[in-house]
Order: sequence, then C-alpha cells, then structure tokens
Amino acid sequence: MEVFGYVASLLIGISLGLIGGGGSILTVPVMVYLFGLQPLLATSYSLFIVGSTSLVGAFNNFRKGLVNVKAALLFGASSIVTVFLTRKFIVPAIPKTIFFIGGVAITESLLTMVLFAILMLLASFSMIRNKKVQAEEKECKDCIRFGKLVIYGTAIGLVTGLLGAGGGFLLIPALVFLLKLPMKTAIGTSLLIIALNSLVGFTGDLGHFAIDWRFLLKVTLLATTGIFIGGALGKKLSSEKLKKGFGWFVLVMGIYIIIKETLFK
Repeated sequence: MEVFGYVASLLIGISLGLIGGGGSILTVPVMVYLFGLQPLLATSYSLFIVGSTSLVGAFNNFRKGLVNVKAALLFGASSIVTVFLTRKFIVPAIPKTIFFIGGVAITESLLTMVLFAILMLLASFSMIRNKKVQAEEKECKDCIRFGKLVIYGTAIGLVTGLLGAGGGFLLIPALVFLLKLPMKTAIGTSLLIIALNSLVGFTGDLGHFAIDWRFLLKVTLLATTGIFIGGALGKKLSSEKLKKGFGWFVLVMGIYIIIKETLFK
C-alpha cells in the first residue's frame, strides 16, 4: 500500500497545482489508509505537508504580486494562535475513548476520521457548486469588521488544528467578502495563511509525537513536486472542469470514510 501512498502524495500536489486547492483535503486519508498512520498522527503530518506545499504556492503567487501580506497577517493572527494552542494543549488532552453511544465507544480515531469526512463533504460541495465569488478590485478598508475576522480566524484555526486541513474553501470566501480582495489575490493570500497556520500548528506537536522525518520529508517533496507538474498541466486543461470533477471524487471519498468508520469497524 505504501507505493500507492507515494503515488497519491504526488497526485495531491498535482491537484493543488491544477486547481489551486482541494488536494490537501486528501492528505489525512492518504496517511491513514495508505500509510497506516493513526489519525491524530496523520493530522500532524498533514499540517507539515500542507504547510510546506502551501508555502511554495504562496511564494509563486507572491512573485506575481498576488499575495496581500498585510491581509494575511491581519486575518491569520487569531487563526495562527488558535492552531498553535489547539495542537499544543487540546489535541494531547483528547482521551482515547471520548464517550459511549448505546454501548459503542466513540474513540479519538473514530471521531477524527468522521469529522474529517464531514469536512471533505463540505469541501466537495464547494467545488461542485463552482459558484464564482465576485469582489471589488480594491480592498475596502472601511468594510473590515475586526470582530468577524477574529471569529472566522478562530473557527478556521480550530478546523486546521483539530483536523490538519488547510481550509482554503473556507478562507477564500472570507477574504473576498470580509476584506474585499480580488479573487486571484484571495487565493494567493489564503495559501500564505494556510502555510502559516499549518506550520505553526505543527510546531505545537513537537514533543507530543514521534516524527519520522525521513518519511515526512519524502512525502512532502513528492507533493511539492506535484505542484509544479500540476501548474504545467493547468495551462493546457480547464481548471473549472477539473475542480468540479475533483469535487465529486472528494465527495465519494468522504462518504466512503463515513461508511467505513461507522459501519465496518
């Protein structure tokens, strides 16, 4: 299964390069089902992989002038703190068995995978709907609501911290509607926020998990290589059609995980 895992790691990067997001939502399932990692450890590895690949994507967008660093720091302030605190204190405190339902034990592994599957379903709906978000060409500073920024940032920080997912499908609409960023700038800025959230969150894991750095760097290198392959392919293929097709794939995977974790355990 490891061979398929390495192939999937490359495909995660290719999908990120092709459609600008979404691929990271598959990192945890790949870690769990193809490499055999425990779900909580998988979320830790996912933070490093997603953070590193997003940082590469953010740098490419920054060179094109498509990253608003001020907006990333403004929006990311609360989410970065939330991610770090979640990984440093909340995740280690989660008991192996959380509660019982009708005599059935709800374990940390089961709950992690079910919640992740639900996140996959939400992400797939976002990609399948393919609803374009419109924004003004200039940032509207008077429109910024700091209270909403803190709430959104904290919520995204919790998602990233607990599940190891970047949450780009949540970030981009928030950047467009709350900060009035143009769509292309919102995409580049979201990659920087995801990179900061994920990598800072990963530092909160240090000391809590035994990290296999050789394996982790190998998978990260494959995913990063995939970004450049996907970027080259994206110039020849329709990104909107690919995004919708990938959305259906993520939907099927999310349903599969829910069925596998709840009915076949």
